[in-house]
Amino acid sequence: VIHPRNPWVPTIHMNIRYFETGQKWWFGGGIDLTPYCVKSRADVANFHGAMRDVCNAHGMDYAALKKTADDYFTITHRQEMRGAGGIFYDNLNTDRVANFDFCVAVGDTFIRAYRPFLEASRLSLQYTPRQREWQLLRRGRYVEFNLVYDRGTKFGLESNGRTESILMSLPTEARWWYGGQLPQNLAAGTPEWNERHEAEMREVYFQPHDWVAELK
Repeated sequence: VIHPRNPWVPTIHMNIRYFETGQKWWFGGGIDLTPYCVKSRADVANFHGAMRDVCNAHGMDYAALKKTADDYFTITHRQEMRGAGGIFYDNLNTDRVANFDFCVAVGDTFIRAYRPFLEASRLSLQYTPRQREWQLLRRGRYVEFNLVYDRGTKFGLESNGRTESILMSLPTEARWWYGGQLPQNLAAGTPEWNERHEAEMREVYFQPHDWVAELK
């Protein structure tokens, strides 16, 4: 899990895992992206393109894994997703070798999918106090999902695991503004980022969307 400070750089989460107990075994994992401020819709479309490509290369159904991610990362009480989704799978036990190879490929895809967001030109982008507060508001949603819905967090806490290790995926800072509205004393925004962009994030990026359809 990476929670960058710059709102132009999205949060990303990835994990791949293998369980075996008795005669049962299975793989699970996935990658999902949580953008805050977006320069271009193509950024998120390209991320999903990388997810589609790794699925196609290993005979996995990208559309099904994307829907699983959309459903899993939904914050039901907010009627929105934690972020812009990705892929998610669990109980994968069709072929141990093929399933392992897919998990390894998902891990390798992490670099390809996230590297464009770490270019020096993006990391050095300036941001306003409003953008920072918007990022912290969305990180509050991230916290809500992890504490209320995330199965790994619930399992860890209920099995008496190390609390700090279980909660390592949480951001160090988050905000909760009443009604999800930023405080009025913040600047109204700039042409590059304002309430219109925040509304688009809520309506498009944090709802199920066919991102690969936007790829050229």
